[in-house]
Amino acid sequence: MRVDFIKMHGLGNDFVVLDARQGGIPSMSNRLAAALADRKTGIGCDQLILLEPSGEADLAMRIFNADGGEVEACGNASRAVGLLLGQPARIATLGGIITTDPGTDGVAVDMGNPRFDWDALPLAYPMDTLSMPVGWDGLDAPAAVNVGNPHVVFFVPDVERVPLNHLGPLIEHDPLFPTRINVNVAQVVSRSAIRLRVWERGVGETRACGTGACATAVAAMRRGLVDRGTARVSLPGGDLLIEWRADNRIVMTGPATESFRGTFDPATYGF
Repeated sequence: MRVDFIKMHGLGNDFVVLDARQGGIPSMSNRLAAALADRKTGIGCDQLILLEPSGEADLAMRIFNADGGEVEACGNASRAVGLLLGQPARIATLGGIITTDPGTDGVAVDMGNPRFDWDALPLAYPMDTLSMPVGWDGLDAPAAVNVGNPHVVFFVPDVERVPLNHLGPLIEHDPLFPTRINVNVAQVVSRSAIRLRVWERGVGETRACGTGACATAVAAMRRGLVDRGTARVSLPGGDLLIEWRADNRIVMTGPATESFRGTFDPATYGF
């Protein structure tokens, strides 16, 4: 049996999408997800996306990082799935129900409300999440935000000078973060523009991270570094528009692209 897949990306953050809404997909496991994500022996991707039926939304989306770990949310993948569906949709994720709406300017995704309580991230013990009294080798006082998955955001003078390949895994695996953490380093360019690099837990540094852009924009607005409303977040792969609305919901808008389609044989990976 061969299984169909769709290769997609959002600003270079790439995905293998499997559509199991009509069956025909082998039972997904952490090991199979990691095998398919491997760039040398598999298809290759930052995240594997599994679409399934849902009783509470139009469909469900499961997200597996490149190391095989299942996570709650992925903003770029949400835009890719929104493009694939081609019409407004409600999508159930482990992080809650989101909505997608494809348009001429890309796909808009309502990511829901940000959470700031220490136990909503979670952290190992209580602390102020607006300016955390912690630091790692020159990166200190981050903000913490959960936007479906957990992020810490460090504001720095120059994102290019941060050794993220060294500090990213150090912070990701710190005992302060029981479920690990996504690490963002951000540079405020103007009252409405931010530059951003992201170390994603279970993946490494990626060209773009939708939830990271949302978390960073919200953190910058909370600190008064940019104006409340809409900010342009520029990542290595391109730009996203992040709106933190008056009703507390975050809307992310940006492009998504289908790269190619193909098939694979699960037996190749021992299934």
